Amino acid sequence: MKVCSFLPAATQTIYDLNFQNNLVGITFECPAIALKEKQIVVRCTIDVNTLSSIEINNIFSDSLKNGNHLYDLDLELLNYLSPDYIITQDTCDICLIDTGFVRGNIANLTKQPTLVSISPNSLKDVLNLIITIGNIFNENEKAQLFLQQQYERIKYIEAVKKLNKLQPKHILLLEWLDPFFNCGHWIPEQIEIAGGIDLLSNSGKNSIAISFEDILNYDPEFIMIAPCGFNIKRTKGALNNCIQKHPFYKLKAFKNNQIYIADFDLFTQSSPSTIVSGIELLVSILNPKFFDFKINHFKINT
Repeated sequence: MKVCSFLPAATQTIYDLNFQNNLVGITFECPAIALKEKQIVVRCTIDVNTLSSIEINNIFSDSLKNGNHLYDLDLELLNYLSPDYIITQDTCDICLIDTGFVRGNIANLTKQPTLVSISPNSLKDVLNLIITIGNIFNENEKAQLFLQQQYERIKYIEAVKKLNKLQPKHILLLEWLDPFFNCGHWIPEQIEIAGGIDLLSNSGKNSIAISFEDILNYDPEFIMIAPCGFNIKRTKGALNNCIQKHPFYKLKAFKNNQIYIADFDLFTQSSPSTIVSGIELLVSILNPKFFDFKINHFKINT
């Protein structure tokens, strides 16, 4: 059996479950280990690495409004790879290639693959990705065990919080800078499990643009910044530009040296293992006296 994954979270989960020998094609946004080993079937038509946050937002917003696609599907390569399954998504039709686009372009393949759309909105949906991947590879028992391990990680955090009667702390998690976007879908649940509350979040729904005035009025104790598709290094540059444009010094989190940056895959990429790591990072920041998970992040020195 051969599988193509056009969803980075699915690719990560395939590697977590050690099913990668059957993975033949991926998208350009997949985890680094896959990019080294697998054929890239989906590429972006623009080089986002050379653009600023505002430029990326404008291009993708215009594309969505005008019905244009910013992704190129290598049909010749896909036909050669001849996958039995293609994993796609419909949660976000801006940042990732979607099922409709794939379906509309594969009609002339020699072998028609089965399309599996993975489109999570909640944390439970994210975790159930493990079961979906297990079903594709006919490895249900292995998938169930890995799923249980993720829930055990979450249960440990909840037990320590309950034992020590930890109270929720106000945090803001931003999915984008310039313009600012709040967090949506499963991320508010991550925050809640970690012992936080984000009053600007959009649980179970798409993230939306917010103003700096919204942030200033909320004035959270903590700020976590994890722009979609950005690693820590790239976010540092984007944040420096934002700090020059907006009075961050007025914020409580800035005054108290509680602004953090994390890689996007801990939050906006819906891979179960990394999403749980994101919870572990948040709880270590919100309650360092009780938790010390060693998850890579960067603290802004204000």
